[in-house]
Amino acid sequence: MISVRRLIAIARKETIHVIRDWRSLFLAIAIPIVLILLFGYALNMDLENVPTLVWDQSRTPESRELLALFDGSPYFAIEGYAEGYEPLQTALVGGHAMIAIVVPSEFADNVQAREAASIQIIADGSDASTARLAVGYANGVGMIYNQRLLAERIALMGRGPLVEPMVLESRAWYNPDLRSENDIIPGIIAIVLIVIAAMLTSVTVAREWEMGTMEQLISTPIRVPEIVLGKIVPYFAIGMIDIVIAMILGQGLFHVPLRGNPGLVFLSGAIFLMGALFFGMMLSITVKKQVLANQMALFASYLPTLLLSGFVFAIANMPKPLQILTYIIPARYFIALLRGIYLKGIGLEVLWLNALLLTLYAVIMVFLAHKRMRLKLE
Repeated sequence: MISVRRLIAIARKETIHVIRDWRSLFLAIAIPIVLILLFGYALNMDLENVPTLVWDQSRTPESRELLALFDGSPYFAIEGYAEGYEPLQTALVGGHAMIAIVVPSEFADNVQAREAASIQIIADGSDASTARLAVGYANGVGMIYNQRLLAERIALMGRGPLVEPMVLESRAWYNPDLRSENDIIPGIIAIVLIVIAAMLTSVTVAREWEMGTMEQLISTPIRVPEIVLGKIVPYFAIGMIDIVIAMILGQGLFHVPLRGNPGLVFLSGAIFLMGALFFGMMLSITVKKQVLANQMALFASYLPTLLLSGFVFAIANMPKPLQILTYIIPARYFIALLRGIYLKGIGLEVLWLNALLLTLYAVIMVFLAHKRMRLKLE
């Protein structure tokens, strides 16, 4: 049976280690703030004010009307005008523009003759995601211009106003403004907890081996479960504080709505944190060098969480083998829980399977860490 008194003694001992190592303690509190600021401000997938250069060979009211649509759009910012392809290429190569618009000299004549009038959109393909979005929005501006021309022609023919046979009215539920921050910030909580768990618990037992204090610990009446659980307690408390910091910054700085129950965020965060902490401890027990244990923890937990959890890249767009691999990444289920709670306001009645798999992961990590510790001490 686990002795509460011995468990508290181990937890107190580990807490003293944490307090004495003030640099690690400082990083444990500072890292969530830094990650949220970096990801929240830098990892912005919204397209706004793309630097645009124009070569208007037509220089007519028709071409100016078209370019006014681009300039009035929040997605494009016309930075200047050029004469010829060479200045356009120079601007694109130098990064001074990401999009170039070329209006041919016959543009106005074709519009007036009611013939097909084309323009050229040149995108800097070295930034594929921005180029893809920019070309899509440029097509949207072209459709608006086409509708205007069609409406004017029908009015001139005396047939009354244009009535479209189908009107497409799009709505984005749960994130109506399609703000990337609303999608990113909840997922950052998973990144924060993984980094904290990898950085702190991956060295806790390895430090004992390096300092030679593990032998002294073994010689006491303390049992394996008391060692494992006692060493986790202070880091679990730090992780829960980091969740609070992430939630406050997410709502205070980035105005991310929390439509669901905050208690579910803490509950799911606690389960995920337990699994991550015991995973780090298992590596610490296995590898007796602090630096190596820390590096292995970051490689085995942080990178898969960042790349294969759906945090940055949509799982549906991944190759089939990688999609299958994501099922063993616990952050996949945690991030699904967070986004469901934050943006959709749903609970365990919908997200129960993600919560169950996350709990299973935590139980397996607790069992493996306990078993590994027992084998090491035998």
